[in-house]
Amino acid sequence: MTSFNKVILIGNLTRDPELRYTPNGNAVASLPLAINHRYRQGEETREDVCYVDVVVFGKQAESCSQYLTRGGGVIVDGRLSQRRWEAEDGTKRSKHEVVAQSVRFMPRRQETMAAGEDSGRSYGGNAAAQGSPGGMGGAGNGGGSDFGPPDFTDDDIPF
Repeated sequence: MTSFNKVILIGNLTRDPELRYTPNGNAVASLPLAINHRYRQGEETREDVCYVDVVVFGKQAESCSQYLTRGGGVIVDGRLSQRRWEAEDGTKRSKHEVVAQSVRFMPRRQETMAAGEDSGRSYGGNAAAQGSPGGMGGAGNGGGSDFGPPDFTDDDIPF
């Protein structure tokens, strides 16, 4: 039986990223993330918060450390991982965390209103998604702008 391990999270950082380096010199950043879940219970709106630790490696970790701050919004695409270790007192410990494959920075509300468009930055992921604002890539829209109608005529369609 095959298995599938994919996690996509949208949330806000509870602290500034913590950047450290492995003995080999590889960058590792820890991003503590809070994800809100709003729901209605009768007439009352309730909110639960789930806290998840995200680990980012390499150049992407350095970028997260440089540009992200507490309260900043991110979209994380990665996989669930369980880390196991033995504590100093000899007890066995374990922790679930998300290992990020890509992290997309979400603009703060003031930036979005001032710019009038999506000014998010993306690090990691596929090259097509990085080629344009909004992470949508240029494929499939006739090579025109990223927003608005496609940039082709009826004569361009082969059927």
